Amino acid sequence: MAAADTPQLLLNAPLVANRLGYPDLSGLDLLELYAFVHPARFCVPTPRGLAEALRLEEPTSDQHVPEFLQLAAGALIGICESADWPEREGAWSTLQSLVRMRWPWAQVLSPHIAKPERAEKWLFSKLPEWEDAPERPAPRQVQLPPDAVIERLDRLTGEGSEKREGQQAYARDAAQVFAPRDKRDNPHLLLAQAGTGIGKTLGYLAPASLWAEGSGGTVWVSTYTKNLQRQLRQESRRAWPSERADGSKPVVVRKGRENYLCLLNLEDALQGGFAGRAAILAQLVARWAAYSQDGDMIGGDLPGWLGTLFRKRGIAALTDQRGECVYAGCPHYRKCFIERAARSSAQADLVIANHALVMVNAARGRDHAQRPTRIVFDEGHHVFDAADSTFAAALTGQEAIELRRWIIGPERKNRGRRRGLAARLADVASYDEAGGDAVEAAVKAAEALPSDGWLQRLNEGAPSGPVEALLAQVRATTYARDESGGQEAGYGIETEAASLPGELIEAAGVAEEALAAIRAPLMKLATRLEAVLEDAPDWLDAQGRARIDGARYSLSWRIDTLAAWEALLERLGGPADPEFVDWLAVDRSDAREFDIGIHRHWLDPMKPFAKVVLEPSHGVMLTSATLTSQSEDGPDWQGAIERSGAPHLELEPKLTSAQSPFDYAARAEVLIVTDIKKGDLPALAGAYARLIEASDGGVLGLFTAIRRMRAVHGRIADRLARAGLPLYAQHVDPIDTGTLVDIFRDDPRASLLGTDALRDGVDVPGHSLRCVVMEQVPWPRPDILHKARRLAGGGSAYDDRIIRARLAQAFGRLIRSKDDAGHFIVLSPAFPSRLLNAFPQGTPVIRLTLEEALQRVASGVSNTGADHPADHEPFGEEAS
Repeated sequence: MAAADTPQLLLNAPLVANRLGYPDLSGLDLLELYAFVHPARFCVPTPRGLAEALRLEEPTSDQHVPEFLQLAAGALIGICESADWPEREGAWSTLQSLVRMRWPWAQVLSPHIAKPERAEKWLFSKLPEWEDAPERPAPRQVQLPPDAVIERLDRLTGEGSEKREGQQAYARDAAQVFAPRDKRDNPHLLLAQAGTGIGKTLGYLAPASLWAEGSGGTVWVSTYTKNLQRQLRQESRRAWPSERADGSKPVVVRKGRENYLCLLNLEDALQGGFAGRAAILAQLVARWAAYSQDGDMIGGDLPGWLGTLFRKRGIAALTDQRGECVYAGCPHYRKCFIERAARSSAQADLVIANHALVMVNAARGRDHAQRPTRIVFDEGHHVFDAADSTFAAALTGQEAIELRRWIIGPERKNRGRRRGLAARLADVASYDEAGGDAVEAAVKAAEALPSDGWLQRLNEGAPSGPVEALLAQVRATTYARDESGGQEAGYGIETEAASLPGELIEAAGVAEEALAAIRAPLMKLATRLEAVLEDAPDWLDAQGRARIDGARYSLSWRIDTLAAWEALLERLGGPADPEFVDWLAVDRSDAREFDIGIHRHWLDPMKPFAKVVLEPSHGVMLTSATLTSQSEDGPDWQGAIERSGAPHLELEPKLTSAQSPFDYAARAEVLIVTDIKKGDLPALAGAYARLIEASDGGVLGLFTAIRRMRAVHGRIADRLARAGLPLYAQHVDPIDTGTLVDIFRDDPRASLLGTDALRDGVDVPGHSLRCVVMEQVPWPRPDILHKARRLAGGGSAYDDRIIRARLAQAFGRLIRSKDDAGHFIVLSPAFPSRLLNAFPQGTPVIRLTLEEALQRVASGVSNTGADHPADHEPFGEEAS
């Protein structure tokens, strides 16, 4: 009641509201003030983090936080009055807009921010323009002598640093992928297992920087997580300066379009496209854009917590989520962050990207000359998953409605700047009659695709058009055949695309014809655009050519998508293609349907990966701490080779392995708690609470199901908070995952619960993470795709490979440096002994009760399990 009656001084209002159970809580949020005063600066969104960012003394207890919030507010307001405030430019103009929007802080700040003597430039006139550069010549063919590689490695690691034989051997092996290629379509391929702590990042950056320097070429390093991208950016500063003499950047971080701020979307939001709180967010994002290094909104220098302060999907609406870019038709094209990143990467020595972007760029990059040919896939154990997603096809309601909007544009009362094909290519259509006819035909044919309200119409049994009619049949068949129990639990459901009813097959035929009727005029339009470029009219300037070229690229992408959908529908009712796995699905969250469709995945996605990524490359390296799983006979190199794509090109990859230098036998213990019964939620929650208390925080809890994680959090969060042990959780706290990890890393007494996303890429060295607790053995979910791959991949042995890899990745969160120590705990009454070799050799594994586990956790890691001789389960050398 007090919070509702009086504006409160708060830190992270959505989180406080979530804890109080009062969703409409608002007030003076210090994080919003910080984002205004210091745009593009990092701050952990906690009292401790804010104190560190502002160089104030941190509060020693919860009782001192209210006083600290007042001091922090005073410090931030004081900065606004300071003559050397580095982010003063643009603040006064933004504040005038925020006053009109009744931003809570606006009236507080107004007396403290002086009106500048000269009018401030608008953001869109202030941002620098990118410049075209000549195409980079093909790289020279160079050899990397081993001595030169080690010399470069020594330079990167620095004087006085420890010379590690494992890292040196790793760097020499990595150099092999940069050797000149001997045979066309036959790249050098290296699979490199590198244990945690070996120093693999500098191990491959040493030969990569040496090759880029000698050849004049570009090396792409691809990661799976944004955390590793940030780490790579920092490590690369040892090898390259931040800028060359001409001002260009030798190192560029490149992400998918949906990660960057779209200036046209921002302009629309600033000019009335956003209302209420979202309009305030747009003003703060505009402040950030003026100071951002690269316009990266997801994992870049935009605070991850900023979007969650405004609850709704405002951040996503300011990016190019739907492939709607008009390229050179945009008034901000010359200042576009996305175009700047693409052009910078063409001139860079090192491009840091993610697996999906590398694959998409290889498959349909706009410029063949810019497609990567020397690639290091760090976190290489995820390449299979990334390829599985990239090369899949899905004809769903959500995908189809996006295509409709791209072709037709906004309909009825839809707001926003989105334009359809006719508006984007109006000048071409008026000049080229055949092209205009093709646009008109495509727009008319696209009316067969689902439109707004399609899900409600399907629920009411009144589909509109051939594709909605097909989706209605898919929905009916999936519900009729489901035996998973997911209907009652509220989960998504699926069924195999086999022995389908005649009504569905008939609807698929009609829908296939409708899709072909859309694809035909799009192909004709692509041909006409090519003709216009070849015989260009006088009025077509360079910007117009770039716009048409962008439209051709977008068209080819949609044409390929339509062709994949048609191929998918054509197979329904016929014999199954052994290379693919097809199924029908109704996607649901908490029993609410949000998508319906037909899915197709490659049985082995490394086949298209080998063709699209490996074959054109000259050198490719896959590296990870968990590239191979441990079988009973040792490292499973054959499994790693199969998941690299090498067999599809008849390649013999080079193999190398470097063992971790960490003393796991002395620094870690694996505890398997045997007296928590599966399905006993009160016992599970009690175990988590007591383990967190015994460890005094610092626990990372990993769950295989969101629902169980939420239930455990709900039972124990209050109890732990009263003990001064903060507990955070994915899918519970209104905070993005990256920020949750930042908070966890910053507070040694905090604990964090999460799902699979936290099993990888969480790098929390030191005392903040000293205990990892898994709720159970991470069995694979037995969905249709998994069952097909399990059948083809050796049955239970296939499952065991997946589980060992998951256990190894989760264990890898625990020991991140030589001084780290801690416990890895699995709450499983029946942990199979055959899976124990997932853990590093020599690590003590002890089966014990919860009470015994609590004693060991409370007393810290001992370097022997001798006091539990009956329960100690040796493996590795000891077992043999």
